[in-house]
Amino acid sequence: MRTVDATDCEVETQDAVTLGQKSPVTRFERMKAVGQVASGNMLEMYDFMIFGYYAAAIGTAFFPSEDKHAELLLSFTTFGAGFLMRPLGALVLGAYVDRIGRRKGLILTLALMSIGTATLALTPGYASIGLLAPFLVLCGRLLQGFSAGVELGSTSVYLSEIATERTKGFIVAFQSASQQVAVIGAALLGVVLTTYLDHQAMAAWGWRIPLILGCLIVPVLFFLRRNLQETQSFRETHAPPKFREVVHMLCKEWKIVGTGILTVMMTTTSFYVITAYTPSFGTRVLHLTNRESLAVTLCVGLTNLVLLPCFGALSDRVGRRKLLISATLLALASAWPMMNWLVSAPSFGRLLLVEMVLAVLYSAYNGAAVVWLTEIVPPRIRTTGFSFAYSLATCIGGFTPMICTWLIHATGDRAIPGAWLSLAALCGLVAALIARPYKQEAGQS
Repeated sequence: MRTVDATDCEVETQDAVTLGQKSPVTRFERMKAVGQVASGNMLEMYDFMIFGYYAAAIGTAFFPSEDKHAELLLSFTTFGAGFLMRPLGALVLGAYVDRIGRRKGLILTLALMSIGTATLALTPGYASIGLLAPFLVLCGRLLQGFSAGVELGSTSVYLSEIATERTKGFIVAFQSASQQVAVIGAALLGVVLTTYLDHQAMAAWGWRIPLILGCLIVPVLFFLRRNLQETQSFRETHAPPKFREVVHMLCKEWKIVGTGILTVMMTTTSFYVITAYTPSFGTRVLHLTNRESLAVTLCVGLTNLVLLPCFGALSDRVGRRKLLISATLLALASAWPMMNWLVSAPSFGRLLLVEMVLAVLYSAYNGAAVVWLTEIVPPRIRTTGFSFAYSLATCIGGFTPMICTWLIHATGDRAIPGAWLSLAALCGLVAALIARPYKQEAGQS
């Protein structure tokens, strides 16, 4: 890292994007805003992770069946159902946020996510209220998905608009880094719970504890976000687009949306392979203990938390495209062989090593991909365009736990998740080769 001198500071002050004031933003103010924004994004991913980590227990509570495979598959299907609502949330809420402002949008998505989480945490099980239980859980999950459809886009766009040109990759990477805090917190809580509660207690009520804790931190997040200032970029938009105009522009820029979908396929698929799917894969497929699987997931979260800002900063220096191409090529070359090596002699050490390698590849790709997506979408519909492309991709990548569970059962090949990840890496490679920054904001390539 080069030393920052007085000249650098003067240049950054001149280039800085103000949050909503006439005076330039200091580094402290910018990083404070990053923390305020990322905190709510952390809750969104925390709620998603909890469902994935405790899919087996949730399946037992709401989808009881003598066939444990069917029980788990129904649970993962409900987990994935939330992603089906993301495109609708991206389109409706995204257009709304592009009109009312980034700040108000971030508060709205947090409110909707909170309601969905409370529904999951407080709904009685199937044994108590019958079919109403899975129906309410599905509704809560769909509301989470509707909110999440624009949460990540709003967060990423806000961070990109308060960053300087030379720090965009580094600043935007904190959106993904905040998700890793959720992964770490959820996994660490899981390790503690499985240490002090037996399997019966966890299946009966223990899985609700993390969701209830998620509800309890909501007031703190509201306090943090309500003090956010609007970005100068939005304040300078004198005529925010109407919904009809947003839809028209999305149709007109369909090539950009398609490229965005291919870009995000790699990041969402790899993320859910190494996080939400790991506990079930480790216990049900590799026959490791739940504590070992959660410990591996915890290590993955810690690795990503450290590396994502580093690779984001690296993309500011060497260019986004170089990182995207390198990460996807390495994933194509290693994912399938590593999975075969893992399932040939399953162990905690092998699972940890494979997940660590995949975590590094994910961090390298995602550190460049998210900020890259903000740069290829036209500024006027940046929130909607980003969120819509991202959400459509998660409609496929978000079903990764269910798809992997089904593929293993259908083929009998326990290494098949490696093939699924390779397909996603191929999508990412194609996107990296054809994508171009938007002509009015041409950045690094």
